[in-house]
Amino acid sequence: MCIFCDIIDHKIPSSVVYEDDEVLAILDISQVTFGHTLVMPKKHVDSALEADPETIARVFSAASVLGKKIKEKTGAVGVNLLANCGEAAGQTVPHMHVHVIPRYGVSDAIDIAFHPSEKKDLSEVLEKING
Repeated sequence: MCIFCDIIDHKIPSSVVYEDDEVLAILDISQVTFGHTLVMPKKHVDSALEADPETIARVFSAASVLGKKIKEKTGAVGVNLLANCGEAAGQTVPHMHVHVIPRYGVSDAIDIAFHPSEKKDLSEVLEKING
């Protein structure tokens, strides 16, 4: 059984930030930053790549609303909305979820960085994706 499904079914206690008929949002037990929240659909789906458009819209809509609220209430200066899809992308629980990660400055305990890589031929990339 999926640990998030057990949390959704209230078999495992959690700190609920928001709940409706389709979505549950809980505080992440790791609290990478103060207020770190997970937003997930109640319907089991492995990741956002397997979710139907309505589920994605509902979860990201809730994540956006909660991101604004958490930013305002905690005094954060920014927020990351992050959905990891697959183990290689950092997904550790195979149930779609969006991390709402309040940011308080560059010294936060999270580091998301885009590093320069080898220059790519964009026409080749487009052909691969669209061809």
